[in-house]
Amino acid sequence: MLNLILFGPPGAGKGTQAEFLINSYQLIHLSTGDLLRSEIAGQTRLGLEAKAFMDKGELVPDAVVIGMIKSKLENNKTAKGFIFDGFPRTVDQAKALDELLNGNETPVCGMLSLEVERQELINRLLGRGLVSGRSDDQDQSVIENRINVYNDKTAPLIAYYQAQNKHFGINGMGTIPEIAERLKQTVDNIM
Repeated sequence: MLNLILFGPPGAGKGTQAEFLINSYQLIHLSTGDLLRSEIAGQTRLGLEAKAFMDKGELVPDAVVIGMIKSKLENNKTAKGFIFDGFPRTVDQAKALDELLNGNETPVCGMLSLEVERQELINRLLGRGLVSGRSDDQDQSVIENRINVYNDKTAPLIAYYQAQNKHFGINGMGTIPEIAERLKQTVDNIM
């Protein structure tokens, strides 16, 4: 089973490249944001538990998110693999994900980390803000803060996967097809 973590700062092109990887390798996209919304809409036990935290403005505990991921894995036993998007975000989450996947004998194969220059990220997000209307993509100071938070929070996670020889830095500069080709070469080597 091909389990990949797609990683990168805001504006790196994760959504665009996730679609390419999903189609190229017949993987299931596992976005924690989508999972949370789906579980809440379905009024599942985990969804109701998550909603209780969210309604108080609190983060959903890792155990609840891992429970949702476990449920998704169990409901897709014949999948060729998964792309994890938006999870893990901390070393503790990575350890919990490893424990879950290793227990199923389907470990993480690699973390694909899209690396994009700071000014390019800002330009991409401002451009996206013009099209999408997302307020968090229209204010440069908000964008810069999101990039800073990403950089501060993710360095330990990159080191975690580097220690396992599972971190793959991908040049995220250039055209969408150029970046997709770099991802394909890396994934083909992982397989």
